[in-house]
Amino acid sequence: MKLNYHPETDSLYIDLSEQPSSESKEISEGIVLDYDVDGKLVGIDIDNASNKVELKKLILSRLPGKVETAAA
Repeated sequence: MKLNYHPETDSLYIDLSEQPSSESKEISEGIVLDYDVDGKLVGIDIDNASNKVELKKLILSRLPGKVETAAA
Protein backbone atom coordinates (compact mmCIF):
# COMPACT_ATOMS: atom_id res chain seq x y z
CA MET A 1 0.00 0.00 0.00
CA LYS A 2 1.24 3.48 -0.85
CA LEU A 3 0.00 6.90 0.16
CA ASN A 4 0.87 9.63 -2.34
CA TYR A 5 0.07 13.26 -1.61
CA HIS A 6 0.21 15.77 -4.46
CA PRO A 7 0.39 19.28 -2.94
CA GLU A 8 -0.01 21.04 -6.30
CA THR A 9 -3.52 19.56 -6.62
CA ASP A 10 -4.16 18.90 -2.90
CA SER A 11 -5.01 15.29 -3.69
CA LEU A 12 -4.19 12.12 -1.80
CA TYR A 13 -4.06 8.79 -3.59
CA ILE A 14 -4.09 5.62 -1.52
CA ASP A 15 -2.73 2.87 -3.73
CA LEU A 16 -3.97 -0.43 -2.30
CA SER A 17 -2.66 -2.73 -5.00
CA GLU A 18 -0.26 -2.79 -7.92
CA GLN A 19 -3.12 -3.87 -10.19
CA PRO A 20 -4.23 -1.23 -12.70
CA SER A 21 -7.57 0.45 -12.33
CA SER A 22 -10.24 -0.37 -14.89
CA GLU A 23 -13.26 1.31 -13.32
CA SER A 24 -13.76 4.30 -11.02
CA LYS A 25 -16.75 5.30 -8.91
CA GLU A 26 -17.20 8.62 -7.14
CA ILE A 27 -18.78 7.72 -3.79
CA SER A 28 -18.85 11.22 -2.37
CA GLU A 29 -17.88 14.63 -3.71
CA GLY A 30 -14.16 14.40 -4.49
CA ILE A 31 -13.72 10.81 -3.27
CA VAL A 32 -13.23 8.22 -5.98
CA LEU A 33 -12.76 4.47 -5.57
CA ASP A 34 -10.76 2.64 -8.25
CA TYR A 35 -11.42 -1.04 -9.05
CA ASP A 36 -9.52 -3.60 -11.12
CA VAL A 37 -11.07 -5.82 -13.82
CA ASP A 38 -12.19 -8.32 -11.15
CA GLY A 39 -14.01 -5.63 -9.15
CA LYS A 40 -11.43 -5.52 -6.35
CA LEU A 41 -10.67 -2.14 -4.78
CA VAL A 42 -7.20 -1.01 -5.87
CA GLY A 43 -7.12 2.66 -4.93
CA ILE A 44 -8.78 5.64 -3.31
CA ASP A 45 -8.42 9.16 -4.69
CA ILE A 46 -9.27 12.07 -2.38
CA ASP A 47 -9.49 15.58 -3.89
CA ASN A 48 -9.10 18.60 -1.58
CA ALA A 49 -7.45 16.19 0.82
CA SER A 50 -6.29 18.82 3.30
CA ASN A 51 -9.96 19.62 4.00
CA LYS A 52 -11.02 15.97 4.36
CA VAL A 53 -8.24 14.08 6.15
CA GLU A 54 -5.54 14.82 8.73
CA LEU A 55 -2.38 15.08 6.63
CA LYS A 56 -0.01 16.29 9.35
CA LYS A 57 0.16 12.98 11.22
CA LEU A 58 0.25 9.36 10.08
CA ILE A 59 0.14 6.54 12.60
CA LEU A 60 0.99 3.01 11.53
CA SER A 61 -0.01 0.37 14.03
CA ARG A 62 0.72 -3.35 13.98
CA LEU A 63 1.29 -3.65 10.26
CA PRO A 64 2.47 -7.15 9.39
CA GLY A 65 4.87 -6.02 6.64
CA LYS A 66 7.79 -3.71 6.03
CA VAL A 67 7.27 0.04 6.41
CA GLU A 68 9.21 2.30 4.03
CA THR A 69 9.29 6.06 3.70
CA ALA A 70 10.22 8.17 0.70
CA ALA A 71 10.95 11.89 0.65
CA ALA A 72 9.05 13.98 -1.87
